[in-house]
Amino acid sequence: MAITRIGNPALADVREPNFRNIIINGGMDLAQRGTSATGKTSGGIYTVDRWYQDISSMGTWSFSQTTDVPTGQGFASSLKYDCTTADSSPAAGDKLNLQQKFEGQNLQYLKKGTSSAESTTASFWVKSNKTGTYICELQDVDNDRAISKSYTISSANTWEKKTITFPGDTSGALDNDNARSLDIIWYLGAGSNLTSGTLQTSWGSKVNANRAVGQVNLADSTSNEWYVTGVQLEAGSVASEFEFLPVDVNLERCQRYYFQYLSGTSKTVGIASYWTTTSVDTIINFPVEMRSAPSVVATSGSSYYTVYVAGNGRAIDAGLSVNRTNLTSTQLYATTASDTAGRAGLWTTTNSSASIAFSSEL
Repeated sequence: MAITRIGNPALADVREPNFRNIIINGGMDLAQRGTSATGKTSGGIYTVDRWYQDISSMGTWSFSQTTDVPTGQGFASSLKYDCTTADSSPAAGDKLNLQQKFEGQNLQYLKKGTSSAESTTASFWVKSNKTGTYICELQDVDNDRAISKSYTISSANTWEKKTITFPGDTSGALDNDNARSLDIIWYLGAGSNLTSGTLQTSWGSKVNANRAVGQVNLADSTSNEWYVTGVQLEAGSVASEFEFLPVDVNLERCQRYYFQYLSGTSKTVGIASYWTTTSVDTIINFPVEMRSAPSVVATSGSSYYTVYVAGNGRAIDAGLSVNRTNLTSTQLYATTASDTAGRAGLWTTTNSSASIAFSSEL
């Protein structure tokens, strides 16, 4: 007997298989680097995984993963922007935004650059005391093309769901590789370099002056805050319900780009061997295949790490380095107090500020 699936005809053009959400960690649930960061004046990924906070001379900000979420929607976390030093008169080149960046090989089904190019729809929940017009942009990095759409925060301090549809782009195919091809950007403030033209609401060659026209200035007061969660970007012209993934699946998707190996004191780094009288190494295997051979992101200082050989501690005071790194493993090494080449010991952390991570972010 044939099986017929009964569904909503209005969602006929929405991708329904698992992983239809192009966004990773759209529920802001995972924060391997930590749940809060303060005093930020330049760009970086500071808290929730995969989300890049872009700042250029536009105030000072605190970022945090919070439990302030829209009621009854199933979300547990949101990302919060909190202005701590205002910039009420931005210079021409100033900007403030939130971004996520995507590999081209994950977007080939969008058929960008062909006559069959798919529309994409972004949906998200947002809250701010600063009402007014905000801009969301898709940026094609491979072909230097862009399209921007506006949305409005209507009620102060109230969670609102927003939906934005971007038409398909029949020009400029995305590269089929593991490099950065497409960005989605939520502007929160911008100087005249990005606002002095006419908002570019159709795909075309990127013109900086047309990218964020009409954007309010979230940086104009230290009273300003902005929250976001439930972010989804999918093929089609209709927004489906947010795709909740199991935490282990979500973590593995994040670890392709950033893997927090350990942090804190009394943590085992690995079994170390002295390959010279003053150098130790250990092998670290990554839990998933990373996007590219990663760099090590590690803190260091006096006695942050210690190698114990036959019960005697050998302090590691210098920085950590990697060698023979590939997509699945690396050789971590460091300079330590002298011992006999060829001996082995237990490499541990001995300072609460010790941290080792690996990054292959776009």
